[in-house]
Parts: sequence; C-alpha cells; structure tokens
Amino acid sequence: MTTLDSLSHWRLERDADGVAWLTFDRAGSAVNALSADTMAELAQVLDALDAAPPKGLIIQSGKATGFIVGADVNEFASLDTPEQGRALVARGWNLFKRLAAVRYPTLALIQGHCLGGGLELALACRYRLVADQPGTSLALPEVMLGIFPGWGGMLRLPQVIGAPAALDMMLTGRGADARRAAALGLADARVPPRLLRAAARQTVLSNKPPRRARGLGGLANHWPLKSIVANRARKQIAAKDPLGHYPAAPAIVTLWEKHGGNALLAPELIDGIIASDTARNLLRVFRLQERLKANGKQTGVTPARHVHVVGAGVMGGDIAAWCAFKGLTVTLQDQDMSRITPAIQRAATLYARRLKDPRLARAAFDRLIPDPAGNGVPLADIVIEAISEQPEAKRSLYRSLEPRMKPGALLATNTSSLSLETLRAGLARPEQLIGIHFFNPVAKMPLVEVVHAEGDASDALTRACAFVGQIDKLALPVKSAPGFLVNAVLAPYMLQAMRSVDDGVAPETVDAAMVAFGMPMGPLELADTVGLDIARAAGEELAGGAEPPRCLAERLARGDLGKKSGKGFYTWRDGKPVKQGGASPATAPAGLAHRLIQPLIDATRQRVEAGVVADADLADAGVIFGTGFAPFTGGPLHYQGSNPKHSSETAHAD
Repeated sequence: MTTLDSLSHWRLERDADGVAWLTFDRAGSAVNALSADTMAELAQVLDALDAAPPKGLIIQSGKATGFIVGADVNEFASLDTPEQGRALVARGWNLFKRLAAVRYPTLALIQGHCLGGGLELALACRYRLVADQPGTSLALPEVMLGIFPGWGGMLRLPQVIGAPAALDMMLTGRGADARRAAALGLADARVPPRLLRAAARQTVLSNKPPRRARGLGGLANHWPLKSIVANRARKQIAAKDPLGHYPAAPAIVTLWEKHGGNALLAPELIDGIIASDTARNLLRVFRLQERLKANGKQTGVTPARHVHVVGAGVMGGDIAAWCAFKGLTVTLQDQDMSRITPAIQRAATLYARRLKDPRLARAAFDRLIPDPAGNGVPLADIVIEAISEQPEAKRSLYRSLEPRMKPGALLATNTSSLSLETLRAGLARPEQLIGIHFFNPVAKMPLVEVVHAEGDASDALTRACAFVGQIDKLALPVKSAPGFLVNAVLAPYMLQAMRSVDDGVAPETVDAAMVAFGMPMGPLELADTVGLDIARAAGEELAGGAEPPRCLAERLARGDLGKKSGKGFYTWRDGKPVKQGGASPATAPAGLAHRLIQPLIDATRQRVEAGVVADADLADAGVIFGTGFAPFTGGPLHYQGSNPKHSSETAHAD
C-alpha cells in the first residue's frame, strides 16, 4: 500500500468489513475528468488491489460537483496523428476492461454528473448506485462532440439496458436522471443521499449477479435482431442528417453491430472520426460553451433567492416558470389573474413533463406565486420586466418599481430591441437597469444575452451573469445596440429568405435548403414561429429604411402573423407547420443556402467590429446557442474562415 501514498488524484481506504473505498478527487480541478495521469494512477491502484484483493471495491467522488464529467476534452483537442488517437482509445478500453475483470465485486457510487468516460468506468463496475436527488445525470454525450464512447460504453451499455435504449442514449447524447437510470436498469437502485454509503457497502457485499438486459432489449444484442435494430438506427440517422454532417453517429452503430463496441478492431473509423472537421468543430463548440458557462460562475456573488417578474405573457410567464423550476421563489405580476392564469397553466405542463416525480413538480409549482398586486417587488433580489416593447410604458413601470425595490436589487429588462440608454431615462439609479434577454422558447433555448451600456460599472453585469448561470443558462455579455447580437444576425437572414420567396422560390424549398445546411429549422418556419409582425419590426430597425420583402408585406396586410395566428408562410395545425411535399435541397437554385447564410455571417462580423460582443469566438458561441447555427461548422465566422472560397462562390452563384 505504500506505493499509493504518492498518488495525487486517488485516495484508497479500507474499512473494518474489508471493503476498499476509492475516492477520485482530481488535483487542481473543480471537477473530476479522466486524463492520462489520473488513469495511470488508477492502474496503480488496481495493481495494489490485485496484490491484496478487498472484499469489495466502491469508487466514489471527492468532488461536490459530481462523480466524473468524462474524459479530459483538452487531450482530444491536442491529437495530431492517427497513432495518438488509437492510443487514447486503447488507454481507456484496456483499463476499463481490466476493471471489469477483477476478482472482487466493484461498485460505482454516483452523485451528480456521470458522463462519458465516467459512465464507461461505472459500466465496468459490477454494480451502480445513484443518489436520488436533482442533478444526478448519467449520459454518454460523446456524439455531441463528434466522437464515440470508445472506452467500453458501446459494449457494456447495450448489455446492461438493451440495445434499443442504449443506442438511443449513445446517438442522442440524452442523459438519464436518477429515476430513469433505475427504471432502465442502468443503476441497481436510486438511494437517498443519507443512505448511500450504507447501501453501497450492503450492495457490494451482496454477491448479487450483475444486471443484464432481458426481453427484446437483450435479444437485440444478438443476431438476427441485432441487424434489424442497426438498420433501423441507420435510417433514423439518415433522416435527421441526410448529408452526413455528423459521422460519429453511424460509426457508433457500425462499431456496436460489427465489432462488439470495440473501436480498436476498426482503426480506420478511429482515424476518420478523430481527424474529421466535424469532431474538431464540435470540440471547439464545447470549449465555447464552457467559456459561456464560466461567465455565469462569478465568485463573491450572493445567489438570488427571490425573482419578481412583471408581465405574464409568453416570455414573462415562461421566464418566471423557468426560474421556479430552477429552485427560486418567483412572484409573477400582471394586471389581473386572468392574464396570469395561462402562464401558470404552461408552467404546470412544463413541470409535469420535466419533473417526473409529482412531489418535485408540486414543489416547483408552489414556488411560482401569482402576484397581481406586485407584493413581491420589495422582497425580490432581481426584478425582471417583460412587458410590451413600448419605451414609455417600460419607463413608467420602472418609475413605479424603483422606489419599492430593496437596496441592491437588480432591475432587468427582457427587451429584445430597445436600448438601455433609452429605457434608463428618469431612473434615480440608472446603473441598476440591465438587460437580461431570453429567447423563445425559454425552456429550450440555452443562451441569454446580458445587455450592458457603454461605460457601465461591472457590478450589475457581474451579478446579472451570475444569475443567468444560477438558472443553468449560458450568459453572453453584449453591449446595448439595435438587436444586440442574435436578433441582429437573424433579421437579415430571415429577410434574405423572404426575398427568395419574392423571386419565386417556394418557402418549403428555402427551408429545406437551410435544414440540409445544418440549421435546426428553416428561416421561414422560424419567422412564422417568432411572428411575422416581430420579424418586420426587427427588420425595419436593422434594415436602414429598406422596403420589406413583398411576401412579408402581403401576409401582414392579410393578418397572417405566423404560428400565433394559424397562418403565415405556412398553415399551422396542432402547433406544427403544414408543408407541401416535394421540396428538397435538390430542387433549390444553385448556391441558395450560401446566399441565405451570407447576410447572417456578415452581420455577425459587423457586431464584432462594432464591439457589441467582445470577440469572434464569443460571437460564434452566441449565434450557435442563440439561433442553432449548425454546430458542426464551428460557428458562422469560423465557418467562413475555414471556407475561404465561400464568399466568392456566394457572390457568383446563379
């Protein structure tokens, strides 16, 4: 055991029952990630345990932040040769194969995030227990980074939960909370935190056989069902990604079907994935996301406890619902209960969908308090205004709110277009007003623009960013300017799409071309979703007096406002657009996608040059997470920089 005294990242202790407790606490890091040095130390631990086997081994985290967040992404980003890629895969595969083969029972004691390589380590253990609390999440999200779970996940996850469920997790990156992990059989049990250690000791000494998938899920790991399941998965991948922008997904299916999940048997797939532009760009997007997350982790800022939202419309009501969902007390104000009731109803639907435990859903619902009289204003740490885009109405509201707010409380506006300088007129403490701009739908869109004016002190900005991080959104600081960043780049993109309709291109063809490019939805479906009246207003503000597209003016004259009126560029039924068949990227005029995307790229560059956003990387991050811009490209500015012929091709396209 003396050989383990020098370990930096792992701590091994034995209790009176002969159970070994191995604690992972990566030195110099807030989270546990599996790097080359941490895995080398784990191999040393296994050497010591081979020499003196315990009655059982329990692996746990020494971090309050969770179990293991996965492999060290920086090591993936630094791979330069195929040999390095294969060596990295072999390192994890061989180590976890060794862990799975030890003579004594093993258990992963999981609290918080257990992701990627962390879940692969847990799958190599005989047993897994999860803490029954919010924040527990088990996932193999490698596909979202353009890579695959090559350390045993593709082998062991299908064995444990069955092939269909395993492929769904691996191909979507979707995680499982404690309840779902137990239901899938991914965890042997979900246990209250106070009972975890006792349950872990009891389980690891139980001599129970390890969990294995049964029924059709288990049979699907074997021929002939295996081939059927694999082909079905390939069809689903092709439907979502017809141009093959994301090669990791079909590689996962092939490795599971033909190589038993062992990527070392298909080195050409390792080489192709590791060297792909998609993997490099998605790793870039991951690092950009981490940079945005860091904006929300401000030291020395007291977390908000009470939020007061004024305006119970779609945006205000959904902001209030999300804040309550994230554990804050929220008071929601509007003129009367009839205006607040629909927001409360939407919140109940959100909680029932997101929180499968009725107790948790009820607790979130109880934190959202209708407040027509505004009694929550003096209690709130932050007051968020989400009323109509009328400057005088907003200023009048602020004059009534400001005297009632407690000292030090933040006043925030969710304006999507108005300048802070305009809205601050008349405030006794104008510096306390800051923009916190959410996007619709609030529950799905990860980005929040934190708007500040030129020369603002940093305190309000820091606190606003910390609040955004507190509610698990990505905070992007932007300077006050028309449209800020996201709306400023979306408006010319949508207007260009409408001008293509004026030129005779069918809306379905326009949207199909951009979905094929990699956008989550086409620009015209997006315009319908946002509202054609809002699209016009944004366009007028940013177009410098240019006439709106004819097709937009005609629809507005008829009162066709898009999804909210039931008709825009599409007829909307049951919340979905009805599209004419036959539209495909193949029917689009040559160069259409590039012509449509160029105004967005140009607007993004202009925002960087104007200092609205700090740098090109943050601009790329904002456009990706605020608009869904094709992540495999690395962002609009990175995309154009990586495709130098793009501008000239666009300019000369037919």
